[in-house]
Amino acid sequence: MTLRYSVPAISCDHCKHAIESEVGKVAGVASVVVDVDAKSVLVEGTAADAELRAAIDEAGYEVASVATA
Repeated sequence: MTLRYSVPAISCDHCKHAIESEVGKVAGVASVVVDVDAKSVLVEGTAADAELRAAIDEAGYEVASVATA
């Protein structure tokens, strides 16, 4: 499954690395790619939405919306 999270506060490479690091620790994540310009996080794998949202929150960012990609 592929999920795309909209995270409006993403603004720089620090944001990118912080989110990729936290989301990458979640069991079931096959890949995570943060697009700074699009302010989005693309996650592939079997991890639950709640766990992914928690990881993004742990990195210090708030999810505005999520869609299947």
